[in-house]
Amino acid sequence: MWGDGGRFSWRRREECEKMNGIIVIFAWISSREKEIEPYVQLYASLGWNSLICHPESPNLFFPEKATMLASGVLNELLKELKIRPLPIVFAVFSSGLKACMYKVLQIIEVKCGEEVNSDEYQLIRDCISGHIYDSSPVDFSSDLGSQLAHLPGLVSWITKAIASGLDAFFSNKFEAQRTEYWQTLYSSAHAGPFLISCSEHDSLAPYQIICNFAQHLQDFGCDVKLVKWSGSPHVGHYRHYPVNYKAAVADLLEKATVIYSQKRMHQLNGERSSMGVEYPQKKDAGCMQDRRKDRLIHLQDQPSISAHSVLGQVLFDVCVPKNIEDWDIKPACSLNRHTFGSSHQHSLNPTKCVRRSRL
Repeated sequence: MWGDGGRFSWRRREECEKMNGIIVIFAWISSREKEIEPYVQLYASLGWNSLICHPESPNLFFPEKATMLASGVLNELLKELKIRPLPIVFAVFSSGLKACMYKVLQIIEVKCGEEVNSDEYQLIRDCISGHIYDSSPVDFSSDLGSQLAHLPGLVSWITKAIASGLDAFFSNKFEAQRTEYWQTLYSSAHAGPFLISCSEHDSLAPYQIICNFAQHLQDFGCDVKLVKWSGSPHVGHYRHYPVNYKAAVADLLEKATVIYSQKRMHQLNGERSSMGVEYPQKKDAGCMQDRRKDRLIHLQDQPSISAHSVLGQVLFDVCVPKNIEDWDIKPACSLNRHTFGSSHQHSLNPTKCVRRSRL
């Protein structure tokens, strides 16, 4: 789909296959489909669908265009998550961070603080469970355009000349946006583990800048894995080290799945608590046996009268007459016949049914 500031599209696995989550790929400027395809296949082999975002060059100089593209990506994610919430991982490459992803992070933070639509964007925030940085973050300054003009796909001298001219025109704005840019990146420290890939010989994404970024995230308590590749070019680490790169990505996605599951359990427990639902706890078998013993002991401690005791014998002699010869007792059968047979004719008089002893 085309939107202001770039385009985005889905790459889904087969419907019959299990889907573990969604990876949002923020590609570098002027990247081509065939350059992103290896990463799509890598994520698909690990059970993840991909939402690919291709930003345009003007996004670097016009933040409002990056914001429009970021809004389109978030709306597309919302459509998917409303059907089925899934863990989300952001995978950003080189200039894709400045051209779109950092605006995505900003919008989520701002919208979650508003009353309108805050629940929808909170859904996205709750699903974000990890980040992959490849040849990024790139620190931008007054010569950002000239630097990024050397990326794959930007080879014409005309493009480089335009980039240099834009650098001169927007130099003051770049410096003003730089602080906002880094603050936004650090605000995402809560969103799961981080995998950061870089090269010690990368002039576009210097190792020292990326190392400082990783260190700051660790200071915030984040789970950060920094992988420094040797000799691989900018956005070329997977091409040069496919086995090790895939292992690092698989480890990150596994952690992201665990993080998402933990957050979902926490949310469900919170919902149950707010509804006032309490679940019975399992009783300890030993405690139940002790309670039964206490009940039995309590019953045994209650006072009782033995029939062979002196008091028992006295009560027996008083209550039970020794001579019952003269008792006038009607047979049970005649009493029953008189009572039930005549119940429909007159009411039963208890005094007629009870005969006193002559004793």
